[in-house]
Amino acid sequence: MTQTLLSDLKAGSVILTLNRPARANAFNAEMIHALSQALAQAESDSQVRCIVLTGAGQNFGAGQDIKEMKLGEIISYREHLEQHYNALILQIRRIGKPVIAAVRGACAGASFGVALACDIRIAHTGAYFVVGFGGIGLAPDSGVSLFLPKYIGLGRAQEYFYTNQPISARLAHRWGVVNRVGGFNYQRLVMQFARDLAEGPQVAFALGKQAFNQASLPNLEAALTSEAILQEEAGKSAEHHESVRAFLEKRKPKYR
Repeated sequence: MTQTLLSDLKAGSVILTLNRPARANAFNAEMIHALSQALAQAESDSQVRCIVLTGAGQNFGAGQDIKEMKLGEIISYREHLEQHYNALILQIRRIGKPVIAAVRGACAGASFGVALACDIRIAHTGAYFVVGFGGIGLAPDSGVSLFLPKYIGLGRAQEYFYTNQPISARLAHRWGVVNRVGGFNYQRLVMQFARDLAEGPQVAFALGKQAFNQASLPNLEAALTSEAILQEEAGKSAEHHESVRAFLEKRKPKYR
């Protein structure tokens, strides 16, 4: 069986690679669990001073794997979020070590939320970000409803949720979503940034992250809980069921 997550330690930084390239690194339960375990191990490993999260192949991640959303079964979206994505977002924000999202290609839906939860985002010039949830008849989750308006403003966040249009790497950089953009030097840029952080004062970094969380994200846990409640309602809607059917049948959804 192919590992859904790869781990590689380089110069004080652990590179965690989401490894489902055939599915654009879409999250399934196995990969979420593997990532959570790897983050916990990185947090406790004294050799690890910085964490880099990236995707195998051409994409960072396509969000939740739609094929896991089977219409004939009872799915508690609230329970799923609370056990998986909410816990993962909180884990990333509570890790004292710097976490970099290195984004190439598509970064959509829950994968966008995971990237936004990281401390630093470095994007390839060809990367793009999609809110995604509205395209399958769902509300934003994985912290997107909180993180995205903080970076680009409420009006823009709602526009890109409603339209499902991509946000290019350059535009994301202009709006402050992305810290750095690289082309041919993208990989070198990521690793240099990681090395610089790995050589920094780790206690100060950890305490500084706590300070930023308390000052800027004091309601993160409440926002995640609210997202889960709303997603439970959206997941039961006829619009969502039609959206998933349309996705699997490769057609445009027909809302009534």
